This record gives sequence, C-alpha cells and structure tokens, in this order.
Amino acid sequence: MRHGNGLEIPETLEDVCAPERMALVVYDMQVGVLSQLEDGPRITERVAQVVAAARRGGYPVIFLRHIFLPKRLMGSFALRMAMSWQGVDSADQVVPILQRDTPGFHLVPELQPQEGETVFDKTSMSAFEGTPLASTLRDLGIGAYAIVGVALEIGIAPTVCHSTDLGFLPVVIRDGVGGRDEAGKQRAWDDFAFQGHAIVTDIDTIVPLLEKTA
Repeated sequence: MRHGNGLEIPETLEDVCAPERMALVVYDMQVGVLSQLEDGPRITERVAQVVAAARRGGYPVIFLRHIFLPKRLMGSFALRMAMSWQGVDSADQVVPILQRDTPGFHLVPELQPQEGETVFDKTSMSAFEGTPLASTLRDLGIGAYAIVGVALEIGIAPTVCHSTDLGFLPVVIRDGVGGRDEAGKQRAWDDFAFQGHAIVTDIDTIVPLLEKTA
C-alpha cells in the first residue's frame, strides 16, 4: 500500500481485499440472460463459488438485475437499441424482454440474495447509473468492488469505465465473468489493460483472499 496526500493508495489485490474496503457486485445473473449463453451453467457455478467465498469472508454482496422498460416508456434511444438488438426494422416489431415478474427477469436459483444482501434493478448498462450502488458503497466507506456476472462486453465493461470516473476501484474476476461475443470480450480485456484502471484477477487468486478474513 502506497501513501499520498495523507491517503492510502491501493496497488494490489491484497490491498483492497477486506470487507471494510471492498464489496462484491454480482451483475445480471438472470434466467433470461444466462439462457442465451452456451456456458451459462458453467459461469453460474463460478459466480456461485465467488459469492460463497465473499459470504464466508463477511463482504457486502449486492446483486444487479436488468429490466427493459415497457414499450410505452421506451424513448428514442431505447427503441433504437431494441430494434438493433432484435434485428427488426420497425419500433412496432420490438418485443420488450426481461419484464418484471416474468421468469427470465429473476436471478438464477443458485444465486438468491441472503439476509444482509440486496438487489438493485437497473435500466442502463452501467450498474452505477440510476441505482443506489454508488451511494451505498460510499456510505459504507467502501472504495473498491469486485465484479462477477454477465455480460462482460455489454454491461460489465461500461460499469467498470463509469465507476472509475466516480472514483471507485474495480476488481474484475476474469473467469467469473461471461459473455457471448468473443471479439467484444477481447476488446474489453484489451481496454482494461490499456487504461490500467482495473485490477484483473481470477477465482483461484481471489477466493483465498476473500476467505482469509473469515
């Protein structure tokens, strides 16, 4: 741990791995999202492993869920994005997905919040936009978060970039995140390496550190 301006400056994973310094963010591990991924069961197993370790270590655990607005509340950008993603030519053809109280919206059974944990719903790709995530972490005095879930190229990468502008240190667990587009995922990893704004680790490295404080 380095120091400057009277502050501690974390450099390594060990510097931030403590329940009073770091939280675990579980991104969009929803039935309707994971059903689109060939390795959905495998990523679910890996994420569950990290969550279990964080719980044993006493870390704050926060889950995210994505919800798409009903069509009546979709604006220009939302409709444009939906048409692009769904490959349709007209807003009339857009079918809202991940609607509240539909089966696909819910978190997978293996990753249900426990007492002392919470779920924040979002309509944006960044977990820090339109949710209480930033204010919750700040109120706890926490400046770092580890992140697992899906999808890296769609939501986790924007979350990482946004969070550093807000002053948070992201820890991305490489084998604890998944996605579908291989080129998109590689661009995210390359961007993390280029910007140097995130700590990238793996499950074998972080799990013992999470459990160390137990």
